[in-house]
Amino acid sequence: MTSIAPPALVHGRRLPNAWDLAAILLVLGLLIGVVNVARGTLAPLAVAQAGHIHLDPAYLPGYAIRTTLRMFAALIASLIFTFTVATLAAKSRRAAIIIIPILDILQSVPILGFLSFTVLFFLHLFPGRELGAELAAVFAVFTSQAWNMTFSFYQSLTTEPADLDEACRSFGLSPWQRFWRLDVPFATPGLVWNTMLSMSGGWFFVVASEAITVGNTTFTLPGIGSYVAVALGRRDLPAIVYAVLAMLVVILMYDQLLFRPLVAWSAKFRFETVQTAADSEPWVLKLLRRTFILREAGGWLGDQVARIGRLRLGRAQRTFQSLRTDRQSSRLGDGVFYVLVALGAIYAFWQVAKFCAAHLQWSDLVTCLTLAVFTLARVIVALVVSSAIWLPLGVWVGLRPKATRIVQPVAQFLAAFPANLLFPIAVALIVAYRLAPNIWLTPLMILGTQWYVLFNVVAGASALPGDLKEVAANFGLRGFLRWRRLIIPGILPYLITGLLTASGNAWNTSIVAEVASWGHTTLVAQGLGAYIAEATNAGNTARIVLGVAVMSAFVLVFNRLVWRPLYAYASRRTTLG
Repeated sequence: MTSIAPPALVHGRRLPNAWDLAAILLVLGLLIGVVNVARGTLAPLAVAQAGHIHLDPAYLPGYAIRTTLRMFAALIASLIFTFTVATLAAKSRRAAIIIIPILDILQSVPILGFLSFTVLFFLHLFPGRELGAELAAVFAVFTSQAWNMTFSFYQSLTTEPADLDEACRSFGLSPWQRFWRLDVPFATPGLVWNTMLSMSGGWFFVVASEAITVGNTTFTLPGIGSYVAVALGRRDLPAIVYAVLAMLVVILMYDQLLFRPLVAWSAKFRFETVQTAADSEPWVLKLLRRTFILREAGGWLGDQVARIGRLRLGRAQRTFQSLRTDRQSSRLGDGVFYVLVALGAIYAFWQVAKFCAAHLQWSDLVTCLTLAVFTLARVIVALVVSSAIWLPLGVWVGLRPKATRIVQPVAQFLAAFPANLLFPIAVALIVAYRLAPNIWLTPLMILGTQWYVLFNVVAGASALPGDLKEVAANFGLRGFLRWRRLIIPGILPYLITGLLTASGNAWNTSIVAEVASWGHTTLVAQGLGAYIAEATNAGNTARIVLGVAVMSAFVLVFNRLVWRPLYAYASRRTTLG
């Protein structure tokens, strides 16, 4: 019988070994890089204001470290936001009424249009220091990472198996204990894949967030994003190639050091009652098993985290109420709550309408509504094309661990590849073949949309319980019947989450996908995104507000008519247990 104990324990080794030396050198290298970057954040703001980005490839390693740390800082903030907001929305019916529509709007509205306001806020927090500009850049990346993670966690909380819910009630777990014993473990497989997607999606915002303009002043933060922006401005193709190679190296590094071990670790939380074939262990986990110091430190840290998770904070069934509880809130309380929400919505609508009426005509509203229909058509096309391509491929990959290990880093790199680097090719092809921009700029929207579908479908297929797959095999389910009875019901919550976040991303990226330029050639497609982009360039605040308001209205109506009913159906009909 083969032992599964760590080699150091098998051989009775208790002293540091060669693997410890390699691990310690790796950790020290990371700490030194973090310390050097932290020094830069305390530099005077004038350094960033007059900062010069060198296109010499020798500077790229330092730029890559700065960019990566910003993205991980935003990722930590996104996790905190996810655990807090998604849990509140899933456990409180009243909170969900407010939180879900707000999330729908935030993931769809182009937040970069309001970046100047957030920059002023963070600059005033740390006057005269580069740290304010750094926090503004982190916040911009946060706006590209948080929403799909929040929706993934919310989807998992609303589709928890009933028997696990009853087990928590039977053991009398407090809300805090239930969160760490059931909610987080059950959501981990899908959340890990959406975290990878968030890291990849953040690369697009890095380009805009590391070169910030406030009035007539531009703050340039060292990083790969600002390097790409300067290279695009100078039309330096070799520098763009160097930046892409640096991105590839960074993505491969954090895939190997972080996400590949996380995917392997998350497999232990799959909801199944039979043992499946074990996947090969990532080399990082093997390294940790062969070391003594890191293994002991990791064991101690794990014990402390587990001790925190066992704290009995709150009383069982008293703090967060489950969605399946039979208790109903008082009608008086619901009535007061709904009245307050309605009054707040009416007041906000009145302020927007009054502002727009003072500067615009009714014809502007008609124009906005017409252009929104064009953008809506592109969003639907992007979702249909993305689903047709990546739904079967994502299921095929998710059901095969070996394929997952190969596709995972490739998909991360392709999802992280800044779509604006492809704009010159798109413009050249459209001009050369005299194609219609209204049709052929749509693929630029699909470039950013498709990955939300792929990553969520792979996560859903990977989380399919092994016992259900065995039952389907025993009954001889094949072809369409297998898809209808096993695959579609099993991945439906994940697929809806992917389509919902893809829809929001499509609306968000319409502001850049409907206007593509290279050199002196600019192509514009009819749509609300192009309308907002042109209003932003012209500094027309009234049209920006009108465009954002119309986009928000379309997103809310579309989500209410399509995604909310599908979410309810998935929660009601496809929940295991």
